[in-house]
Amino acid sequence: MQTQLLGNAKQVTTQNDHIIIQTAEATAKIWVYAPAIIRVNITQTPDKPDASFAVIQQPETGIKFTEADNELTITTGQLILKVNKTPLRFSFYTAEGKVLSEDDARFGVNWQNERVVNYRKLYADEKFIGLGEKTGDLNRRGTHYVNWNTDASKHTIYTDPLYKTFPFFIGLHSGLTYGLFFDNTHKSYFDFGATTDDEMSWFGADGGDMNYYFFGAQGVADIIKDYTWLTGRMEMPPLWSIGYQQCRYSYMSADEVLSIAQKFREHNIPADVIYCDIDYMDNYKIFTWNDEAFPDPKGMIDKLKALDFRTVCIVDPGIKVEEGYKQYDEGVAKNYFATYTNGDNYIASVWPGRCHFPNFFDDEVKEWWGAAFTALTEPGVEGFWNDMNEPAAWGQNIPYLVKFGDRYMAEVRNAYGMEMTKATYNGTRQILGNKRPFMLTRAAYCGTQRFSAVWTGDNTATDEHMLYGQRLVNSLGLVGMSFTGVDIGGYTGNPTPELMLRWNSLGVYIPMYRNHAEIGTAMREPWEWGQENMAIIRKDIELRYRLLPYIYSGFYESSQNGLPLSRTLAIDYTPDENVFDVRYQNQFLFGNSLLVAPVESTKLTAEVYLPEGEWYRFGNDKAYEGGMAHTVPAPLNDLPVFVKGGGIIPMQSVIQSTNEAGDGILYLHIWKGIQDSTFIYYEDDGVTYDNERGIFHKREISYHAESNTVMLAVAEGSYTSKFNTLKLISHGFDKSIKEKEALYHSGVIEISL
Repeated sequence: MQTQLLGNAKQVTTQNDHIIIQTAEATAKIWVYAPAIIRVNITQTPDKPDASFAVIQQPETGIKFTEADNELTITTGQLILKVNKTPLRFSFYTAEGKVLSEDDARFGVNWQNERVVNYRKLYADEKFIGLGEKTGDLNRRGTHYVNWNTDASKHTIYTDPLYKTFPFFIGLHSGLTYGLFFDNTHKSYFDFGATTDDEMSWFGADGGDMNYYFFGAQGVADIIKDYTWLTGRMEMPPLWSIGYQQCRYSYMSADEVLSIAQKFREHNIPADVIYCDIDYMDNYKIFTWNDEAFPDPKGMIDKLKALDFRTVCIVDPGIKVEEGYKQYDEGVAKNYFATYTNGDNYIASVWPGRCHFPNFFDDEVKEWWGAAFTALTEPGVEGFWNDMNEPAAWGQNIPYLVKFGDRYMAEVRNAYGMEMTKATYNGTRQILGNKRPFMLTRAAYCGTQRFSAVWTGDNTATDEHMLYGQRLVNSLGLVGMSFTGVDIGGYTGNPTPELMLRWNSLGVYIPMYRNHAEIGTAMREPWEWGQENMAIIRKDIELRYRLLPYIYSGFYESSQNGLPLSRTLAIDYTPDENVFDVRYQNQFLFGNSLLVAPVESTKLTAEVYLPEGEWYRFGNDKAYEGGMAHTVPAPLNDLPVFVKGGGIIPMQSVIQSTNEAGDGILYLHIWKGIQDSTFIYYEDDGVTYDNERGIFHKREISYHAESNTVMLAVAEGSYTSKFNTLKLISHGFDKSIKEKEALYHSGVIEISL
């Protein structure tokens, strides 16, 4: 194997929107997408079509540069790219000329056969965060990762790769920030100085182009905003999907499903969602129902709706090889399945047995797949769980000979799950008309946030998995995935009662709040843990429902600027070295105002680091000084959660499901601070797409520290709020009067604290 370097620039030309640099070995192209976003593509196949599964924006036109003897300079206003011509190397700077990231002067971009790699200079204090669903510490420095979507059943807290590919990271050094998205769906590699004597970091792939987008905004939040502008942002989810979700592999009959739902209502435990795993199907065939165990799907779902439950059903990509099965017959007749190079349909075994796999990279196949969901929507299913879409097959090792149309497995495996989910989303959105579907997927690639929520796959009932799972959720937030979840309680194994209590209390602050377990494990429903423990679980689930106005508004923020609901402290407190300390790296912000500190189930005290500022214990209003660590009580009925001084948290009364209207009171909680603060409160019907036509209710709530006043601005949008009364509840203020009441209307409201 020989190493081929990029070589020297031989010719520089321009087209309307990009610069072209020729070397003897390759073609390099440069685009400007925004003042802080520059794309570099280096290819040895310049005639190949240029397309992306992730990027939805177009570059700016009229690119300009200056040229000296051995250097090109592109200046955007926020970024400077200097291109050294001999040898061809790329260096990025801030507008003030501070270096952000640069090619290693010796190696830069090079090839070994089809594998392409970019070696970059590593700075002494450089940290790396991101890559989405990856094990390990918050700071990726000194680690190496592989992106190859994998059915990682029974994975450990060290397993790599897992189910998803997000080749986007953020670099931090010298008080500066930058981001890099390597848009290549081949098996890819990221090495953050693991074995290069702290000289270089590097990333690359087994094939395809060296194709990356460089982000130069200063601030992690602004980089996330730019990245999600480029790759898209989530839609508002159905309101019911952010309530409590109950799942199991499997509830084995319609009677069992209805019994579980009924028990939630009997025990007055709020819940909105119940799942049907693979056993609802006829011999695991997609788009079928088990006639014996689920003889009347519509009748079952109608009864669930009467109990205010929505139904989510699992769908896998494997189509059973069985003549007479509608999807098999149609797919074979129309050549819709993956093939070997000789044209034979590829067969591998999964749940139904021998299966074919749809070619989701073909638009016609996507439409066919999406239209088949009438088998689920007609009985009333509103949520769709895309599983096994890495794609998974028993034995895992799908041959590289397999093709999806003209694309080989090696090129597009990492995008298969996203394209399946896109097909599911497009089909069900069309079928359901103006009703929002809920979408969940296990496998993903950059841009999946446009279509679906994700969860972190088959975790285990241990404290280790609970804590590392929260790091996964926080890391997924860095790559645009705000609607994320874990299997609360652990999918495999049996949690202790203490672990179940602790994990459930953490679930209040996980964007998707789902209890899920594997067949053969102990039942996990809230009433399975005894009366005393059930009361604690109920209390925490009730808190989730009280927080729904705050949470739903947080999702609105995600839909507008890409910032996640669960946020690693590295977003808001980047310069603070303590947030990267392994003792505190699991802590996170939930929305703008709440700081959550996960704690093992075996500990009843915790060491919590609170960043600079004023903080209050959410459960009792005890004040804490920021910029230091505190040892705090952590009983199983009170997870350490803290509110930032100036925090604004709208809440509501306890309801049993999001179908309930509640008491019509918006409980607006304000914590005393020395800094002004604002909160954008958002509301819509939670069910339809009317919000996209301006039918929503949005208003800015501001706290003015000096005058101790709260102001609610005039509401935007034409939706009438479900709240008619405002009850303001103050925390940490000196006055004896802690609550004040006002009519909640669209005019300006000002209240003195």
